[in-house]
Amino acid sequence: MNVRILQLIEGAKQARGLTVIIDVFRAFSLEAYLMDAGAERIYPIGEAEKVFALKAEHPDWIAIGERGGKKLDGMDFGNSPSSFEGMDLTGRVCLHTTSAGTQGIANAKGASEIITGSLVNAKAIARYIQASGAEEVSLVAMGLSGGRETEEDTLCAEYIKCLLEGGTMDLAEPIESLKHTSGAKFFDPERAEIFPTRDFELCTMPDRFDFVLKVERDGDGAGYIKKIPV
Repeated sequence: MNVRILQLIEGAKQARGLTVIIDVFRAFSLEAYLMDAGAERIYPIGEAEKVFALKAEHPDWIAIGERGGKKLDGMDFGNSPSSFEGMDLTGRVCLHTTSAGTQGIANAKGASEIITGSLVNAKAIARYIQASGAEEVSLVAMGLSGGRETEEDTLCAEYIKCLLEGGTMDLAEPIESLKHTSGAKFFDPERAEIFPTRDFELCTMPDRFDFVLKVERDGDGAGYIKKIPV
């Protein structure tokens, strides 16, 4: 198995084989929590305009979107996992657009299969890849808005790669260090409304879930997220 770690939008464009698009803070951590809360389907969408158009057609669908971390005007929710805590989403459909993660999916046109990546289900991701028999694996760390590398996404990629190679990694220290690097925004009182501290906690719970999120196609060719237990 050839495993490559790639970075950002350009990395997504270069991805081949079974591809993991990684966004720890916060897109694909959030999607794991949405699925755990019972969501039936999530549509990851690159353009906010498409989200608004689909929402107009389906008013009962939940529109989730951010740019620069901030909830987009007109969306039902921003990209915050903590805003969904305790919510029952059984049978609900979610539309999701973000600055990084969903852009990675949109740009990974050379991938043979796409799953999402986050720390909260990293071991499940490794198990899924190992069981797939894939010969080529691309781990794409999406970083900040798909344009600048970030410590949390690279850490997640390195952790998955380590697991695929039969190794182990103690995540306690690197997760703690995130509080002073790319995760510092979650501890800034002036940015608490956009980046609540609880989001950091929820996004850095390694291996909380035993499922992967796979990008499938519906009858119209649109991509949606499917939950697959592993």
